[in-house]
Parts: sequence; C-alpha cells; structure tokens
Amino acid sequence: MSEARIPPEFKVMATRFRGFLPVVVDVETGGFNNRTDALLEIAAVIVAMDEQGRLYCKSTHTCHVQPFEGANIEPAALAVNGIDPYHPLRPALPEDEALRRVFREVRREVRENNCQRAVLVGHNAHFDLGFINAAITRTGIKRNPFHPFSCFDTATLGGVAFGQTVLARAVAAAGLEFNLDEAHSAVYDAECTAELFCTIVNHWQAIGPPPAAN
Repeated sequence: MSEARIPPEFKVMATRFRGFLPVVVDVETGGFNNRTDALLEIAAVIVAMDEQGRLYCKSTHTCHVQPFEGANIEPAALAVNGIDPYHPLRPALPEDEALRRVFREVRREVRENNCQRAVLVGHNAHFDLGFINAAITRTGIKRNPFHPFSCFDTATLGGVAFGQTVLARAVAAAGLEFNLDEAHSAVYDAECTAELFCTIVNHWQAIGPPPAAN
C-alpha cells in the first residue's frame, strides 16, 4: 500500500487505536493464579510511531518485584523462569513501588501521544493483565494507566498472521530472532512480543484495510 493510501488516522498514535497507546507487557510469576501467586517481574515496552505511521519499540521499563506477604510460589514456575525470589543480590521492589515506577513511564507516554489511556499488549495477554489487575487490587493503586479489561493479544494476532500461536514460533515465522536461552525473563519476552506486534501491525498497514462496505 502506498503512503498516499494510508488513512491519515493511521499515522497518528492518538487515532490509530481508538485513543489507546499500545504498551507491551510481560510478567514473570510464581504460578498461574493471579490472586494467590507472586508477581516476580514486570517489563513494559513503549511502542511509538514514525512519520510514516510505522510502529517501533521506543523504550523498555522493568522492575524485579518482591513477593507480597503470604504469596504462593510454585517450584515448577521458578524452574521455568529461573528466578530466585529471595536472592540477597536481587534488586526487587515492593509491588506498589514497582507498579508505580512502570505506570509513571506509561502515563507520561500516554500524555505525550495525546491518548486516552494505555492498552496492554501481551502474548496470551489476559494472563499478564490478570496479574497486573490483581496487584493493583492488593496495593490499592488508583492511577492505573491501562484499560482494565481490553487488551491486544499477540497469540491471536500471530495465529491470524502466521498460523503460529506460540511466541517463539510466531517470532520465527515473522522473520525475527528468538533465543530460547534468554526466554522467560520479563524483559526479553516483552521485547520479543513488542517486535512481533510492531511487525504484524506494520505488515497490515502495508497491505491496507479492506474497503468499507456500502
């Protein structure tokens, strides 16, 4: 699709996604239950738009998180993500402080892009959103920049675009690199997910939306 055919609203972040700013999030946890299991890492990748309306990864913000009091931590989860939650050299913050640090950066980008709020982008996004929302409830944080239930899921987008729903396979199908040795850290998975999201959106933009129905 030529640049001249790109709808003007596709070239401004504030109007590209109905007023939402996509922010790619990955969390590492102590299990699958967001109400009982610990949030251990959070990473957020800010997505920006160039003058041609193409998305790119602008910045990454991350925190190690201290398990909340009474949190359950499954050994099987730690075996996958390789986290030692109580290592003396682990620079972890309490949940409320970790969320406030990340949220502060997200809110700044929302304002600078004249967006209404952020929308969480994730691979199997409701998992990440569920842990974020549960942590917000525990900590009582009021200024949540994310939409509370809407999200963009790259597992779905990868299935539509490439026929792949597993992150590593979707990334490979998109022509991007994925290092299994670095997987299951919040930063690495968030950045790979962000690259995948940008690739899919930019490819769609190059093809162009279908004509409007009469």
